[in-house]
Amino acid sequence: MSVRTQSSEQPAEAVHRAGFACFVGRPNAGKSTLTNALVGTKVAITSNRPQTTRHTVRGIVHRPDAQLILVDTPGLHKPRTLLGERLNDVVRTTWAEVDVIGFCLPANEKLGPGDRFIAKELAGIKRTPKVAVVTKTDLVDSKTLAEQLIAIDQLGKELGIEWAEIVPVSAVGDQQVELLADLLIPMLPESPPLYPEGDLTDEPEQVMVAELIREAALEGVRDELPHSIAVVVEEMLPREDRPADKPLLDIHANIYIERPSQKGIIIGPKGKRLKDVGIKSRKQIEALLGTAVFLDLHVKVAKDWQRDPKQLRKLGF
Repeated sequence: MSVRTQSSEQPAEAVHRAGFACFVGRPNAGKSTLTNALVGTKVAITSNRPQTTRHTVRGIVHRPDAQLILVDTPGLHKPRTLLGERLNDVVRTTWAEVDVIGFCLPANEKLGPGDRFIAKELAGIKRTPKVAVVTKTDLVDSKTLAEQLIAIDQLGKELGIEWAEIVPVSAVGDQQVELLADLLIPMLPESPPLYPEGDLTDEPEQVMVAELIREAALEGVRDELPHSIAVVVEEMLPREDRPADKPLLDIHANIYIERPSQKGIIIGPKGKRLKDVGIKSRKQIEALLGTAVFLDLHVKVAKDWQRDPKQLRKLGF
């Protein structure tokens, strides 16, 4: 078993590589946080609630000799709704199309049925190299980490998965994140850059704005809501009659929930929660777009949207 801890030397010849990697793992295994740490800016929404990522958010790591494009898939899980099944289909399609798969396993939780479920699925994808990424190493001592590394090595042997690497990282503590990129890049095909320098994601801005609003709306909400929130940005328009040096962007967005009873939870007493969601997400949106924003939020009920194919389409799934 080779566990990487120190930086490996770069090969001397100047080939340029570019390709796709995706992080998989059960919900809340640290996939989005890792994507953000590698790209160096916030592109995937992170929340301490499982099941928050719904779109394939690509983060792009630019290096002089390489371009690593990260595809952030929803967590694979046993589906209970039509939305769940669609998400799982998205995951499998993504796995078949990428150049390398990073399987994220938190250092602070023993391997469980969820990890095994994903590992079994991964074992069926033969050609793609797989790297075991042990996340959240800042939360454990060295003995626990060593035990987890051995358990992951065993899991691979048991299921016939040959790990290309096993890499412990802490995205929060910024430990070994660069090393992870160093190890993933040689697994990419030789290719010129696939995206212009300076691009950090290929998500349309409206989708990213909707994700930031959704992240703020999820914050501190009771457990029954995580799946029930969808956000649609209806329009983003520059305000007319503004001086050129002080532009303002008007953003109108709807937060959709499934039941009227959930409306009060999102809006909060005297509208306080919704106001907080607006303030919080506006800061993030302004940082993302680099311009002042006026954010107009409305909460609407789309009855049982997760089970209704027509509503799923309307909400972008």
